[in-house]
Amino acid sequence: MVDLESKKLESILYFLIGLFVIIVANQLSARLFYRFDLTEEKRFTISEASKNILQNLNEAVYVDVYLEGDLPAGVKRLQKSVKETLDEFKIYAGSNLQFRFINPSTARSQKARQEFYESLIKKGIQATNLFDNIDGKRTQTLVFPGAIITYGAREKGVTFLKGNKASSPQEQLNQSIEGVEYELSSAIKALTEQKTKRIALLKGHGELDTLQIAGLSAELMNKYKIFHIDLTSRPNLLRFDAIILAKPKDKFNESDKYKIDQFIMRGGKAMFLIDALSANMDSVDKESNLALSFETNLEDLFFKYGFRINKDLILDMNAAPYPVVVGNVGDNPQIRLLPWPFFPIVNEFTNHPTVRNLDAIVTRFISTIDTLKAEGIRKIPLMNTSQYSKVLSSPVRVSINELRKDMKPEFFNSGPQTTAWIFEGRFTSLYKNRFLPNNAVKSDFIADGNPTKILIVSDGDIARNDINPKTGQPVELGFDQFTETRFANADFLANAMTYLVEEDGIINTRSKEIKIRPLDKVKLQEEKLTLQLVNLVLPIFIIVIFGIIKFFMRKRKYATFK
Repeated sequence: MVDLESKKLESILYFLIGLFVIIVANQLSARLFYRFDLTEEKRFTISEASKNILQNLNEAVYVDVYLEGDLPAGVKRLQKSVKETLDEFKIYAGSNLQFRFINPSTARSQKARQEFYESLIKKGIQATNLFDNIDGKRTQTLVFPGAIITYGAREKGVTFLKGNKASSPQEQLNQSIEGVEYELSSAIKALTEQKTKRIALLKGHGELDTLQIAGLSAELMNKYKIFHIDLTSRPNLLRFDAIILAKPKDKFNESDKYKIDQFIMRGGKAMFLIDALSANMDSVDKESNLALSFETNLEDLFFKYGFRINKDLILDMNAAPYPVVVGNVGDNPQIRLLPWPFFPIVNEFTNHPTVRNLDAIVTRFISTIDTLKAEGIRKIPLMNTSQYSKVLSSPVRVSINELRKDMKPEFFNSGPQTTAWIFEGRFTSLYKNRFLPNNAVKSDFIADGNPTKILIVSDGDIARNDINPKTGQPVELGFDQFTETRFANADFLANAMTYLVEEDGIINTRSKEIKIRPLDKVKLQEEKLTLQLVNLVLPIFIIVIFGIIKFFMRKRKYATFK
């Protein structure tokens, strides 16, 4: 006989023990916070840099995401990723992070909708036309894949849909998803940071003027304080966190070189964007037009730091176009856009977070860089020209007539050339064991520097924006007026500056990798019936078999019960 009273008591004890375990587990989980990310690439893991930003918010941050409505399947993936990232952010920020998803097309009238679209574009969210095939019909959808982040009286626009346009649409979307955390974290950091870094754009030696570098200034002003500094009239650069030297043409005296040297010795960060040769585009229609060396007197400084910009030019088959007169119809010249090999389009990048998933960069008259032996210096390559490159040593003829020739691939036989590097470590002063300039204070001299970083790019024009010929106003950095194409020059330089001056490692969130695991469509079609049977029929069959076995086991167990 079964003792019903003892069974009842046993059930009550099990219930009380289970309740006690749940209460204890709940109390422990409230005190011991931990999250487990079971995905292979840790796609839900937030970096320590992002956590620190979110946990130290003093006021609420509001995020309005304009990814809502009838979206294509790919954009829905991006929408889901943004929501998952914001959900993770809210765990660490608590009530100091509020977000919502908004459909930008909900305005009733066409006029109101258009005005709202224009307001989003002015705030930095670029509209994107996406095409899709639905039931055999080609559809077009206008989306605004971005967000407006507001903190107090300040706001910032963020665009999520980025990536390398040379990749397939699926890969480009995946690259955009990988960058969601960085785009959100860096924007929140820029809005909430109390102490803003100070960046000096150096002048006084024929560098790019204020109008030519307006695009870079506007890009960096989103996060930093920008100053245009005449190096020749300042005693030192100690008030700044980083300096940018963009395409100097004139000779540096020892005093000005000493100021740069001692700035770096004290841990200051430097961005050197240097042209080795001078090419005059106003005379490209002449056979005698030659690219000659700039005499800046910086060679010994760069040599001491571990690199040398060679007196040559790189030609590349993958190049930006230039308008060329190819003939005449009556009195009207016929103009065509032909690839100009002296304007390489760089689209080969390393896995460094500064350039990872970056779109193509347009360059003009770029040179090769040699790295030299420098103790304690880490050298990081960033980007290369294509395999169809050709290196020409100075003097180089720069003539538009070259475009009229048949530029065969066999001519471009120098292979990929690295055109940008980052150098990290403790640099040694150029003036160690040398006489100091006349105005230098010997007691302030530092011979062996503090840890710092230097970016070197062998093209000063990478930071130069074009000027609209009709309005005389600067256009966006990286925008090609001939093809109306946007290149990633501004993104590259902004990412590089973040890597140089931000010590919290926020740029490393760009290293997040989310793998694409596509199905084998051929195998899927061949084994379609088998897969359908396995996924639809087999589970039902297993449940039926389990039910039959369970029935007979229960019947056998209770058939002898008295």
